[in-house]
Amino acid sequence: MFQQDYNDFESNFQGWIESIVKDEAHLDTPIVEVIGEFFRTQDQYLDELGKYALAHKDRVSHERLMEWTQAIVQIFSKVIVEFTDQNSKAAEKRMNSQQQMIVEMSAPVILLANKIGMLPLVGEITPHRAEIIFEKALAQSSKHDLEKLFIDLSGVPMIDTMVAQQVFQLIKGLEIIGVKVALSGISPVIAQTAVQLGIKFIDIEVYNTLAHALKQNQVDSF
Repeated sequence: MFQQDYNDFESNFQGWIESIVKDEAHLDTPIVEVIGEFFRTQDQYLDELGKYALAHKDRVSHERLMEWTQAIVQIFSKVIVEFTDQNSKAAEKRMNSQQQMIVEMSAPVILLANKIGMLPLVGEITPHRAEIIFEKALAQSSKHDLEKLFIDLSGVPMIDTMVAQQVFQLIKGLEIIGVKVALSGISPVIAQTAVQLGIKFIDIEVYNTLAHALKQNQVDSF
């Protein structure tokens, strides 16, 4: 900070900040605690600087002491601002990655028997999640060489028009690759949305519950 060429210092400083914010321990530590530690370290520097100036009164002028003090405060201010900014970006990136992983894992095709699978959908289905479900369901159905897939909607509170269209596009897509679809657990709200869209359940098996669907198709539920 005091002796290096400023450009070299700036480059090294930036690299250090980036390495710190990517550290999982720092990401898992509340930001207020990290900033508190920065201020504590700043106080240590200022305290040591004061001791040095007091021990060398004849060599350290008041102006020089103020210059050094200002340099320390400015550097730590820069550290805190830069760390906060980079930490926020790193935390957001990690959160987005975790959410993406959760979304991708929330569309599992469970193999019930030879060539028979089940896709239980739970929670709110956003347009983005509907796209993931579409991709994963087609890929996993093809991978397991399914002939029939039970899609259970009992865990879905409601869906909007766009999502309903994507769900029924999924059904059509599965039919194209030779997978027959059976629906279960359709709530009155979802049924109303389907009617408003003019979606007809012709050639699609519909059951009140998943247990009823499995029983009617003589598939043992776990």
